[in-house]
Amino acid sequence: MADDKIVGLDIGTSTIRVAIGEIDPETGNLQIAGTASRKSAGLRNGVIVNIEDAKNAIKEAIDAAEQNAGTSVESVITAIGGSQIESMNSKGTVPVSSSGKSTKEISRIDVERVIECATAVKVPDDREKLHVIPQNYIVDGVGGIQDPIHRMGTRLEAEVHIVTAAKTIIQNLRSTVSRADYILDGVMLKTLAQTQSVCHQDELELGSILIDFGAGTTDVLILFKGAPIATASVPVGGNLVTNDIALVTGIPVAEAEKIKIESGCCWLPTITPENDREVILPGVGGRAPEAMMRSQLCKIIQARMEQICLMVRSAIQKNTNDSIKELTGNIILTGGGAKMDGIVELIQNMFCTSSVRLGIPENLGGIEEDYRRPDFATVIGLVVANKSLAQGRDSRKRSKIHSVKKDKSKNSESVLKKIFKSLF
Repeated sequence: MADDKIVGLDIGTSTIRVAIGEIDPETGNLQIAGTASRKSAGLRNGVIVNIEDAKNAIKEAIDAAEQNAGTSVESVITAIGGSQIESMNSKGTVPVSSSGKSTKEISRIDVERVIECATAVKVPDDREKLHVIPQNYIVDGVGGIQDPIHRMGTRLEAEVHIVTAAKTIIQNLRSTVSRADYILDGVMLKTLAQTQSVCHQDELELGSILIDFGAGTTDVLILFKGAPIATASVPVGGNLVTNDIALVTGIPVAEAEKIKIESGCCWLPTITPENDREVILPGVGGRAPEAMMRSQLCKIIQARMEQICLMVRSAIQKNTNDSIKELTGNIILTGGGAKMDGIVELIQNMFCTSSVRLGIPENLGGIEEDYRRPDFATVIGLVVANKSLAQGRDSRKRSKIHSVKKDKSKNSESVLKKIFKSLF
């Protein structure tokens, strides 16, 4: 990755999206130079099942983004989600080192020690730690401390959120990106990346729920007091809605997907007799095209979306216990499914709250602004979150602090973990 360039790659079940961000060397400002999206291939429910097909689709999407940005891409940062992700909360305690002084002031070394202690939990051999995110520091029994450095104390505790992923999934990602002739600079949790492009600081502090409506899975991240407290995923998404439309109407899945995108709605009360209209179903096998009312289409979609929302709500309750009652922020909707008409009203009804909004990435400028949509939350989040990575790398190059060369992907992922400690 060039020092002034960050490339986010979202390898989704139905669509691959790319965003190229560039940092102005004079101002340090980040802007989006180009984006692209192409039909995905070789994936099922967010998991790569055919590396060759996935490689070709990735290459096509990045080529399109390069043309739009007028630049070339050497390396990317990608995201991961779905059922292959697991998370846990852990806690560590260490005595504060005195360094020969009578008073004990907490140093950065103490913070590193307590984080290391908190993350010293055994994970299965087939899993890899993806992120370690500090939630809270406690000094001599007093909690709610975000930065304990320079505070006086004798005992330091840390509560952290640990995200793990299946090793084989990570290995397949690395292999696929490598076969497409790109360097993989890092892998991040998809919903965690999205928080960087669509969440406001007060939402993180008050406690919010981010729901990513994908084609193969629906992923959830629960945030409270500025940090994640739980992740969840249900193995169903927009593809199931498409299949329902195809089954009920008797049309091909590809045509059902097109109708869902162009005419779909998931909340019937938004369709009135005045704005209801006909939707033309294509003819199949010599059968003449037919018409159905949009309200009828909505009934098909809403039934499945309500079921998905019930599964999401159950997963949230399972992973948060009673702490969900303390969340007073917003429910933020991202992913391709969040573009459907009526989605906000449906979630408001299913979760009994009016505090629901679409996750629209911030305006970062550049020659394009069509990335300001919920389905681009991941790639824009990857670019925004890793601005610090690019700037840090450039700073290290100038100061020549690091003289020992390491494996690039492993070193970058280690830096990513440190970045997320500061971000949250």
